[in-house]
Amino acid sequence: RKGHAMNDNASQEVRDTADALVRAFGSHEKELYFNYFSEDATFIFYNHPDVLTSRQEWLDLWETWEKQYSFRIRSCDSHDQKVQLLAPDLAIFSHAVHTRIEMNGKVETVTERETIVFCLRGGRWVAAHEHLSPHEAL
Repeated sequence: RKGHAMNDNASQEVRDTADALVRAFGSHEKELYFNYFSEDATFIFYNHPDVLTSRQEWLDLWETWEKQYSFRIRSCDSHDQKVQLLAPDLAIFSHAVHTRIEMNGKVETVTERETIVFCLRGGRWVAAHEHLSPHEAL
């Protein structure tokens, strides 16, 4: 029973961290958002040709989009959240997201599925890998 309660606590901590990450992303709070990722985090985005191999690479791309396209995140809503606790310090979070993105003054809504691998580092859950794929709204 004790181990089960610890798993429930860890799963809730991961869910809370993911919720905070999504909130920061959805309000374009860049510094707060990137703080949820480990420095060595990796990113696979279906709409970008390269695997990003660090938090800094993703931040650089984000800032390039801001400069070139006036990129802004207007909102992000998370649905169908699932947490799989694989070990006491390793979890997979998956969800569907509806994101309103502004580029060149035009706002579009994209629907995607996202998987984030979280690990416990220094007593804090951080995102170590993110994989984004397109998802047709059902």
